[in-house]
Amino acid sequence: MDNLSNSTIQANIDVKGYFFKVLSYWKLFFVTIIIALIVAKFMNDYKPKIYSLNTIISVKEENNPLFSTGTNIAFNWGGASDAVETIKVVLTSRTHNEKVVKKLNFFINYLKEGRYRLEDVYGYTPFIVNLNTSKPQLYNKLLQVEITGENTYNLSFDFNELGSNQLITYDTNVISNYNSNKTSFSKEFKIDEEVNTSFLNFSLKKNSKFNIGEKYFIQFVSFDGTVGANRSISVSDITNGSSMLQLSKDGTNKNRIVDYLNTTVFILDKDKQEQKILYAKRTKEYIEVLFTKVEDSLKRIEEELGVYKEKNNIYDLSEEGSVIFEQTIDLEKEKKGILEFNDYLNNLRSYISSHDSFGENVPVPALISIQDVKIAEEISILIQKSSLRERLRGSVTDNHPSIVVLSNEIKISKNNLLENISTLKVVNNNKLNQLRSNLSSYKSKLKRLPKTEQGLLKFEKNYEISEANYNYLKQKSYEAGTAIAANVSDVKIIDTAKDLGNSPVYPIPSFNYLVGLMLGVVFPLFYIITKEVLDNKIHTAEDIQNNYAIPVLGVVGKNHGNNNLAVFDKPKSSVSESFRALRSNIKFLFKNTDADKSKTLVLTSSVSGEGKTMISINMATVFALSGKKTVLVGLDLRKPKIYDDFDLTNDVGVVNHLINQKTLDEIIINTKIPNLDLILSGPIPPNPSELLLNETADKMIKSLQERYDYVIIDTPPVGLVSDALELFKYGDAIIYVIRQNYSEKGMMRMIDDKYKNKEVTNISYVLNDFSIKNKYGYGYGYGYGYGYGKYGNGYHENEDNKSFFSRISSIFKKN
Repeated sequence: MDNLSNSTIQANIDVKGYFFKVLSYWKLFFVTIIIALIVAKFMNDYKPKIYSLNTIISVKEENNPLFSTGTNIAFNWGGASDAVETIKVVLTSRTHNEKVVKKLNFFINYLKEGRYRLEDVYGYTPFIVNLNTSKPQLYNKLLQVEITGENTYNLSFDFNELGSNQLITYDTNVISNYNSNKTSFSKEFKIDEEVNTSFLNFSLKKNSKFNIGEKYFIQFVSFDGTVGANRSISVSDITNGSSMLQLSKDGTNKNRIVDYLNTTVFILDKDKQEQKILYAKRTKEYIEVLFTKVEDSLKRIEEELGVYKEKNNIYDLSEEGSVIFEQTIDLEKEKKGILEFNDYLNNLRSYISSHDSFGENVPVPALISIQDVKIAEEISILIQKSSLRERLRGSVTDNHPSIVVLSNEIKISKNNLLENISTLKVVNNNKLNQLRSNLSSYKSKLKRLPKTEQGLLKFEKNYEISEANYNYLKQKSYEAGTAIAANVSDVKIIDTAKDLGNSPVYPIPSFNYLVGLMLGVVFPLFYIITKEVLDNKIHTAEDIQNNYAIPVLGVVGKNHGNNNLAVFDKPKSSVSESFRALRSNIKFLFKNTDADKSKTLVLTSSVSGEGKTMISINMATVFALSGKKTVLVGLDLRKPKIYDDFDLTNDVGVVNHLINQKTLDEIIINTKIPNLDLILSGPIPPNPSELLLNETADKMIKSLQERYDYVIIDTPPVGLVSDALELFKYGDAIIYVIRQNYSEKGMMRMIDDKYKNKEVTNISYVLNDFSIKNKYGYGYGYGYGYGYGKYGNGYHENEDNKSFFSRISSIFKKN
């Protein structure tokens, strides 16, 4: 239970520690968040605003309600309506969008200088371009239009430097070259005045008030490129399986989107109606031609009849002739109609069998009296499906599902039509045989009439048949025109595209700010995590405790003084207090030493620069200031440093004594610090290890222990040379110095292993250069006098400069 509690506490401490580590980077978070929000602000302003508008249509079969299936000319014109999926393909097809672009002249760009770029101002300019599409225009050239008066403007631009300029003629979509010997063009024009040159042909039409000084740009761009850019219209079902479609389009200019969506629906509606009445229009045109011929024939027969009556002085048929006329006229009309319709069926069958696609060239009936309305229905369906398939082939391959479905439907309609033709041919031939048999019985009766009356009867019969055809065609022409005009579209507009003040869909300012805020947090976190993963430095006492067996004696703060005499120069500073704490804690290391016996303290570190010399000087100082006779011995013979802090030279020292040049008394130096003597290392010898291992060194240490209460030995770094290990035998206590944010975690592995193997005893770590304001901890109170932050105020001489926020805070506190 106790172990579980300790683990929980340790886990909580770790979480708290990591939180404070992250929190210590608040300046970095603040800067990155500000930068990210500034970038988001810039992106919101710089990125062109994209708007999305839509229109809703319904695609449903609608037949003309004015005519029944029995009305010959109606033919049930529309047939089956197109599948919704086919409409989707049509709306994104190249052919369809070419019609929309051409109708709207979308290949003309209207631009105005914006904050970051030329902005599309289509629909917002006080003029529109009236373009002569049959003549060439400068291609892709920015033409500046500057308003100079209420009804005047100045047109200007620069020709290409090489003299060759491209021209485009939109009616033929042909690009040509124009060579100019001028470098620029500038001329003033009036509204509606034709700009008529060899490279520009248009006029401007005013649609709102001119503001003098305003500048706009117009540009004539690629027709095919404009079509391609506008084929990205989105077509989706409102609900699954329904005939309701939503057309959506994105762009930077809402006026362009509205016009394009509404026009694309208008073109679709128009094309659908054209497909539905394509065969009907072809039939009506043929009726008009045939009607004219029959009308001329009727006038000619009427004239011939009058001449015959006057010439033969016969004006009326006899009673017997009238009876024969009435009996044969209906049979002759029916026979004539069947013969003509059989000819039409032969032509239709030949055309259907020899063609794969069917359009306006499908034969129309010589007389419109079609016996079976299914013939007309199948022809209308065949033409409609075939025309739609040809349009789709411009956008998709023959393997596309829409093409495959249409091809199957065309094949079915074609087979049904051929079967109906064959059936009608058999029926018509039987009728013809019966009619010929009936008419032959009347021919014998006709021969009994006088010759002049036979001639009159023939003229009367021809006139009657022609007049009947004339009246019939006149009626059918009227019906056909009415049916075409009253055609009902399959496309119904439910909701037109309209600018209702829609907000842009991109960029979304709130979203960009949120992303900026997240990135402003994520990037520093990523940096901190990466730094933590790659970091191998010692930062806190906990890092030492968690990785090594040797205990931590205490921590020493950052020395802000000009030299290493921190305790002597500033005895009330927090750093001085931390050394006093070390003096108290080190008693535990001296517990095996007699109280009255001299005590020797050895100081070492892993590498140079960890502050071992600074620790040794100040430890010697605190012992001396406590009234103990102390000597500080510099045994770092390779890189001596102590002399500089005492303003001495390193000419004489331990080396001179070890080589028997100087006596011990001659190398001992009295310092300005009471009770503290100093022995410098002296000149750097060629063999420092051998000097420290000889018998003279051993006698020197023993002599010093007899003279002084405390002997403080500053040794070389144990991680670099073996000298320090050899000097451990003299130490009653050993301090191993580790520097915060400098010493690496693996450096102490060797000395820690020796401690575990009991090769080294009475050793402790001291964490040097420790700062509460570092990013890896918050004090913990190590050193009993350093590390309590604001709670130590008033007890120490704080050598740290106050921060800006601290100074501001103190002002408010005073007030």
